Amino acid sequence: MNSIGEKFLANPYQGYAYSYPHKTSYRPFIDPLPLENVWSDENHESLFLYLHIPFCEMRCGFCNLFTMANPHEGKVGQYLHALERQARVVRSVLGDAKFSQLAVGGGTPSFLEENELERLFSIIEDTMGARPSDVPMSFEVSPKTVTKAKLKYLFDRGVDRVSIGIQSFLEEESKLLGRSQRNTEVFHALDSIKEQGFPTLNIDLIYGGAGQTSATWKHTLNKTLSFDPGEIYLYPLYVRPLTGLEKMGMSWDNHRLQLYREGRDLLLSNGYEQVSMRMFRKRQGLHQKNSIGYCCQEDGMVGLGSGARSYTRRIHYSSEYAVGRKGVMDIINHYTHETDEAFSFAHYGICLNNEEQKRRYMIKSLLHGDGLNEARYRNMFTTDVMTDFPQLPQLLDAGMAYVTGDDEVKLTMAGMELSDSIGPWLYSEDVYGLMNVYELR
Repeated sequence: MNSIGEKFLANPYQGYAYSYPHKTSYRPFIDPLPLENVWSDENHESLFLYLHIPFCEMRCGFCNLFTMANPHEGKVGQYLHALERQARVVRSVLGDAKFSQLAVGGGTPSFLEENELERLFSIIEDTMGARPSDVPMSFEVSPKTVTKAKLKYLFDRGVDRVSIGIQSFLEEESKLLGRSQRNTEVFHALDSIKEQGFPTLNIDLIYGGAGQTSATWKHTLNKTLSFDPGEIYLYPLYVRPLTGLEKMGMSWDNHRLQLYREGRDLLLSNGYEQVSMRMFRKRQGLHQKNSIGYCCQEDGMVGLGSGARSYTRRIHYSSEYAVGRKGVMDIINHYTHETDEAFSFAHYGICLNNEEQKRRYMIKSLLHGDGLNEARYRNMFTTDVMTDFPQLPQLLDAGMAYVTGDDEVKLTMAGMELSDSIGPWLYSEDVYGLMNVYELR
């Protein structure tokens, strides 16, 4: 491994590049953009519909998501009313758009009561015209808020993937992560999900927390495998600004990379394939519905709700972002009082020129297990990706990437484990500049 590889190894955890440009590069548009113009030249045949529920029963110490714990009485109802109004406006803009993938995240959507879930699915089906029974749909839950009745309702409405954050099966480790949970609740939730028969169960875990050892990490991994989940996400702990752990001055030791390798190797030896640095999927046994060819690098995403982001090729937009309770509360209050006319505009986000569109496609493809197809890139942009991004040959020379016989650039195992360093390394100077002066609230 040359100096580039050594540079990444010196600081392998710089940032999670799950999306590009990063949300901290978003800014208010000088003139709000009419959604009719934003979506006018987009393909409406294969869109991703995402709905954001920014409420939880508690805020975990590591969490920097856009969410608020235990909202005041009436707030959820106000939020769902605004969500329905926004959906009506967006549907009028999109017309007879087709949604090939659906997801509800947060926050914790299972925080909603059953009658509130009914309102949510009415928005999805009746207002937006999406069909959960026909296309893949994911729904996030937590051990404290999921019940057998809610799970049956989700199953009957067509949800085929349930994702649950466990983080650790050791109560003391969970407590040190700022997440107070009892294993009795965890086991009951997982047993209920399995009993209901969802085609795919995803379990989220975190490694690198205070006091975690190789032995305790393996205990959590093996307990996870005992529930036979179709997918498992392994998240490295990040102590981020304004989160509970950051305020507590918590630290974590420097063996995250070793814990990652142990987790990766154990999952690979138990019939899982690696889809990205974080995602592992069973090689056989998944029976999800057909996604009708949705490609996250090419197709658009329609985000509804405060905190949800929407993507077109040229425009990424959302509500503003915050982590602190007051900041989140202010943004949610603004959202619930938004007028229908205001919902027809994008007010906050970032415009992607051709160079940034190329960069987004390259980063999203490279960090995924399927890799970056050079021919497909040329067809889309009429240029050569290796010429456009001289960093790619450097990765090849460092043994962190390779080119297949089908002209696909893929990360090696050594490259995949350093995705959180390689991703930010590929950001443009303009996006980095915006991120570096962003003030989190």
